[in-house]
Amino acid sequence: MPIPTMSYSFNECEPKWQRRWKEAGSFKAVPHSTPLPGGEGKGEGKKYYLLEMFPYPSGRIHMGHVRNYTIGDILARYRLAQGFRVLHPMGFDAFGQPAENAAIKRGVDPVAWTLDCIGQMQAGLKRLGFSYDWDREVSTCSADYYRWNQWIFLKMFEKGLAYRAGAPVNWCPSCQTTLANEEVVQEGCWRCGTAVEKKELEQWYLKITAYAPELLDDLSKLIHWPDRVLTMQRNWIGRSEGTQIRFMLQDSAKTFDVFTTRPDTIFGATYVVLAPEHPLVSELIQGKPQEKQVRVFIGKVSRQSKQDRVAEGVKKEGIFTGAFAVNPVNGESVPVWVADYVLFEYGTGAVMAVPTHDQRDFLFAREHNLPMRVVISPPDGKTDPDGWKEAYEGEGKQVNSGQFDGMPNAEGKKKIALWMEEKGWAKRTVQWRLRDWLISRQRYWGTPIPVIYCGACGVVPVLEDQLPVILPEKIEITGTGGSPLAKVKEFVETACPKCRKPARRETDTMATFIDSSWYFLRFCSPGEQKLPFDSAAADFWMPVDQYIGGIEHAILHLLYSRFFTKFLRDLGLLKLEEPFSRLLTQGMVLKDGEVMSKSKGNVVDPDGVIAKYGADALRVFILFAAPPEDQLEWNDSAIEGIWRFLNRVWDLAERFSVQSLKFKEEESESKDSGPEHETLNLKLETELKRKVHAAIKRVTEDIELFKFNTAISGLMELRNGMEKGLSGCSPAAAREAVEALIRLLNPFAPHMTEELWEMLGHKEMLAAGPWPAYDAGLLTESEVTIVVQVNGKVRSRITVPVNMEKEQLKSLILADPALKKWIDGNTAKEWVIVPNRVVNIVV
Repeated sequence: MPIPTMSYSFNECEPKWQRRWKEAGSFKAVPHSTPLPGGEGKGEGKKYYLLEMFPYPSGRIHMGHVRNYTIGDILARYRLAQGFRVLHPMGFDAFGQPAENAAIKRGVDPVAWTLDCIGQMQAGLKRLGFSYDWDREVSTCSADYYRWNQWIFLKMFEKGLAYRAGAPVNWCPSCQTTLANEEVVQEGCWRCGTAVEKKELEQWYLKITAYAPELLDDLSKLIHWPDRVLTMQRNWIGRSEGTQIRFMLQDSAKTFDVFTTRPDTIFGATYVVLAPEHPLVSELIQGKPQEKQVRVFIGKVSRQSKQDRVAEGVKKEGIFTGAFAVNPVNGESVPVWVADYVLFEYGTGAVMAVPTHDQRDFLFAREHNLPMRVVISPPDGKTDPDGWKEAYEGEGKQVNSGQFDGMPNAEGKKKIALWMEEKGWAKRTVQWRLRDWLISRQRYWGTPIPVIYCGACGVVPVLEDQLPVILPEKIEITGTGGSPLAKVKEFVETACPKCRKPARRETDTMATFIDSSWYFLRFCSPGEQKLPFDSAAADFWMPVDQYIGGIEHAILHLLYSRFFTKFLRDLGLLKLEEPFSRLLTQGMVLKDGEVMSKSKGNVVDPDGVIAKYGADALRVFILFAAPPEDQLEWNDSAIEGIWRFLNRVWDLAERFSVQSLKFKEEESESKDSGPEHETLNLKLETELKRKVHAAIKRVTEDIELFKFNTAISGLMELRNGMEKGLSGCSPAAAREAVEALIRLLNPFAPHMTEELWEMLGHKEMLAAGPWPAYDAGLLTESEVTIVVQVNGKVRSRITVPVNMEKEQLKSLILADPALKKWIDGNTAKEWVIVPNRVVNIVV
């Protein structure tokens, strides 16, 4: 389909207005200490902090970026037009493994590669006309930023929240480096193919578990977050009230603990399962015939992700250790297994398996022919599990439970737990699924951890006045032989801050989630030099009023940001409890039913679309195609439809601007200048005003509710309704209607509407506002058209005042010439009147 031509050139118009906005400082956030020019305005100077999750600088922007940032731009421009002080910043989450991998694969410098990618992304974002305050730009790979990562780490170290501990990692003995789970391919290193080993490594952690109760309880304050995000956070934190039961190994004094929320089922525990990482496993299998097979199994599981291991619908695998434990409540010997579905990080790393009353245990027991015993009677009373298709997890009475038989299991939970506690076999406790945050990375491209190791003094923090610990540049990065920083002699070798003796620096760098856990605070005062941010500025701007980003960050990023906020509050730098008041998680952009990706060959390049249709058309399409939370399917013909709509708006405004000067002359020369003509014009103007003010109300409410697609539909309807309405109106009424349409369309298509606004003779820019207000009194129609039926068939239509009295309405209908032949000479037996809609006369 050929692309229709447009009277204005977006290739000239869009750069023009981007330049004008920059020159005027249209989107610079007005600091909290600076008076607003011309007074506080309709928003009374209230602040509005609008933030989209900042991107990793991978190079050119993609359609996911376009959607996320266009949603934010609409809201920012809308609030600015309402008179708010708007903070709408942008930056780059610039540390991370992709830059390091680029250095390994392409032989490029990570610094140069990252800065080049930032430049490309900046250009792409500016091309779309987003309303960012670029003076506040933050790049996390800048020493001006990451010095404060190090400062926050040191404060956590002082408070005992940063500590070093051993943990198992994926290790490539050839490359001498750790590997993320996704870098283990077919049990080998993704770079060299060498079999990956599990290795214990001393690493740094942050004690996020110290804030677990508050992180969980404060979710109730986040009333404007999506329910599914809150549920994901609650599940990840995972508070469970239950009982910790001690099992003793058979023929040994060794013991291990299991945690359960179902102590009422302890009599039905027929085996126990340890996590492959459990420290007792190696001892259990030592010298046993199955030792080799168990170690192979442990190696295999160690290369699986935690998500895969616990995913529903995936077959669970395990192996018998050759050891037995003793069930404390009945003295039975139960086999000890190792299985992939038990994680050492959760609970105690061991579970008592009750296959009749836990579906996961049921499936595992069926697969491995393990014994089952019913201890909670199901509704049908059948206590023989042989014919069961699934576990019974409901309520019932205790059976096969010793002295507790016949007791409702809800009561049994309490009494069995208390009995075991009195016997010294167990204790009631609270467990958390959340574990402390491992932040060590054996990588180059990240924030250096500000710690020094001294032979005499041990672990010594870098002094604050020696921050930042600068990441050295232009070093060799091969991906082999361990951490790249460990090979940089001038970085590693230093003096101990305490005793001044030779010492060495930590060569691990921080996880990049550190960078994004507080960047929203830095945006409040990016030039602050004495602290991570100015507290007065943060007190004014925070919390973020609207945060926008992908659902993939619903757990870790948001949880870490909440943790940092609470810690910085406890340091006295903040007053708030939570960083983000409202959260919107936008859906992905699809092509041919699949997420866009280069490997699938279904990528639509934003630059190509902008070159063909302009930025405004892309912006309007990306919002019109689907509600923001839903997935969006790219459609080439649909964007052409948006292009035609913008053409029609331009054509309407252009025709008005040319003809408006002739209206008065034409009106004075018109022969139809009597009372009837004036009455007709007044009716047309009244109806046009009603449509305009109804559109203002609709678009305003839709933006508030993020219904951008229906807001655009409303603008399309308004433009269509104005096509005939303008011709019979006065210049003033026509101008009011055209300008209202342009104003309402401005946040969606800012370049084109600025051009039209200037074409209509305005000196000020639309970016300066104000947002149009509607008159509620104009929204009610004064007249309605009533359908008149005779014996159920439509015979006429008449226009009457709204809510006309019934007797007056009857008289008007009986006088209608079009109805004479249908009711003349007949007596109306019945009148059925639906007010303001239909009248049916039965004759």
